[in-house]
Amino acid sequence: MAILLTILFLPLAGAFLLMLVNKKEAKVIQYTALAISLATFVISFSLMAHFDSNNPNFQFIVNIEWIKQFDAGFRIGVDGMSLLLVMLTAFIAPITILSSFSAIEKRQKEYYVMILILQFAMTGVFISLDIFLFYIFWEIILIPMYFIIGIWGGKDRLYATVKFFIFTVVGSLFMLVAIVWLGSYVGGTVLHNDAGFTTNFMVIQHALDNQPIPLDIQKWIFLAFALSFCIKVPLFPFHTWLPDAHTEAPTPGSVVLAAVLLKMGTYGLIRFNLDLFPQASFYYAPIISTLAVVGIVYGALVAMVQTDMKRLVAYSSVSHLGFVVLGIFSMTVEGIQGGIIQMVNHGLSTGMLFLLVGMIYERRHTRDIAEFGGIARVMPAFTVFFSIAMFASVGLPGLNGFVGEFLTLFGAFNSPFLNNWSYTIVATSGVIFAAVYLLWMFQRVMFGANTNPQNHALKDISKREWALLVPMVVFIVWIGVYPSTFMKVSENSTKALVNKLYEKKFGYKPYALPASTQQKANIKN
Repeated sequence: MAILLTILFLPLAGAFLLMLVNKKEAKVIQYTALAISLATFVISFSLMAHFDSNNPNFQFIVNIEWIKQFDAGFRIGVDGMSLLLVMLTAFIAPITILSSFSAIEKRQKEYYVMILILQFAMTGVFISLDIFLFYIFWEIILIPMYFIIGIWGGKDRLYATVKFFIFTVVGSLFMLVAIVWLGSYVGGTVLHNDAGFTTNFMVIQHALDNQPIPLDIQKWIFLAFALSFCIKVPLFPFHTWLPDAHTEAPTPGSVVLAAVLLKMGTYGLIRFNLDLFPQASFYYAPIISTLAVVGIVYGALVAMVQTDMKRLVAYSSVSHLGFVVLGIFSMTVEGIQGGIIQMVNHGLSTGMLFLLVGMIYERRHTRDIAEFGGIARVMPAFTVFFSIAMFASVGLPGLNGFVGEFLTLFGAFNSPFLNNWSYTIVATSGVIFAAVYLLWMFQRVMFGANTNPQNHALKDISKREWALLVPMVVFIVWIGVYPSTFMKVSENSTKALVNKLYEKKFGYKPYALPASTQQKANIKN
């Protein structure tokens, strides 16, 4: 319990600490923020070490009554599906901060305060066991990200910020309606509690397992949640805010946006839509899977015609996250496991690509592919790191991307809920297109004749940049070679969810789970 509270609140405490530091002490501000984020990451290993992967239910639970009239509380905990995302958040934060040392030159105090608040809120989203608390953390994230893009972004940052804000707020309003509707229905109609309302996720989960919401009502609540989450993913056709936000955000902002923020949407689809509304999930799975496949192909095709490296990587995110959504709505263990590990994989490989694009931008102040060529001769180490990130995104066997994409496609292919091979067949073309646009960019930038005089004296990566990239490569290779280290964490939680889906659809549970002493409803209403 204390471990989880520390991981959540240490970045927030660090943000308040930075507010007390003189804004002229730039180095003190930078290294204090880095130390706070590194300490949080180190502590997160203790969370992993004490986590019982045999237990499919929530662990490290904190339950503090907050607003009695609405049965709202400060309730947090993790299971196998959320733990990996908590670890990803803790890992990406120090990398984001260290990359900011060269990328952020103005109003540094305010910037690092925003980054630490963002880390606090992102962690809160993944560990919330109260839907009201979940919504609060979801909304808090909007504030620091709004300022990070709006103050430290590119020349069109205001346009990108407003677009990001409008899309996110619209999605949030749909979620708020769904939360009020769900809390009223379960608290009043199902539980008949004194408040007539509840925001306790585990109580809602337990109540709906025994008394599902009628399908005609369930469809509408499902859609309200799904729309909010699909905007955040972003799933086609709700994706248009992402390329602009990525392009105009500073490099660290793009890294944290790609690595963590987008995963809030895919996590929400698993935690809320699949878990609470299985019947509606069966009904909408073909539609959402179709949108996922369209997004895979569309994102890849648009990426192929980009001339800006950062915009190309941004559209690749639209394509790659389509695989995650397809895996989730296959509603199979392989597909959901593939989706979860692909969330982590995308955070590592695409986050690393954004870092590398940022490094070349800091040297040349352009991201135009036509401005480069032959830089492998002057930046050999940079080229090696770029090739690793690029091949990981392509899905080369032995690197992390292959594991996630294979499992999502395998899950969709064998899904009794989709029962249509066309999803897998069309989605597989996205892997081919990814190889086309990424290899094309790599060849144009790294090889050929170095004819531009401005590229003749480019400096190779620095010691600080080595410190950024090496840890990411370690995990990219680790997951690619031995993925079971990470996948076993979420295996039993995923099987428990799939058991629920199979039982609702087919009347039986296909997977036997280890005996657990922790009951789902151990947070009392």
